[in-house]
Amino acid sequence: MTVKGSDGKVRCFGGQEGKEFYAEYHDKEWGIALHDDQRLFEMLILEGAQAGLSWETILKRREAYRKAFHRFDPTKVARMSDQELEALREDETIIRNRLKIYATRQNAQVFLQIQKEFGSFDKYLWPFVKGKPIVSNCKHLKELPVATPESTALSKDLKKRGMTFVGPTIMYAYMQAVGLVNDHLQSCWLRGLCPARAPVD
Repeated sequence: MTVKGSDGKVRCFGGQEGKEFYAEYHDKEWGIALHDDQRLFEMLILEGAQAGLSWETILKRREAYRKAFHRFDPTKVARMSDQELEALREDETIIRNRLKIYATRQNAQVFLQIQKEFGSFDKYLWPFVKGKPIVSNCKHLKELPVATPESTALSKDLKKRGMTFVGPTIMYAYMQAVGLVNDHLQSCWLRGLCPARAPVD
């Protein structure tokens, strides 16, 4: 089911009164091919933080997460001390789950290892979809898969390298978020536009 916003645009989600921020995320980020490593890291951490929660819950806390984790600079996050991480468990502006907080540092360390091995995380990531976004052809959100062979392969490899909170379902949501998959519905105003769109700052 799509949503028609107050601006008259039909979207996969967002646009209702009080959820303008969600519409902005839909229009400017979701499904748009992303190649910037720091932003790829940001979305990786945010998707992991979402586990068991709604994406709206995390999106509302995005700026707080940026403040807590050095604006998602993976080098700085990888060097965070136990004391810094423990302090974040008292920070009510983010999700105070100990495992998720500590996973952020662990995943940053693995992220840096991948960068070193491949030259960039971008070069590591995109071959999982053969360098080109996978475009779905669905009419309703309920038709979209929760995981795919590609997200399962990505999850398996990241887990093997030492990352956590990167299960197949989380990785499929990640692939949607950073544009490896374009799941905009047939009736969505962005349908067909995302692969050609440049990332938005």
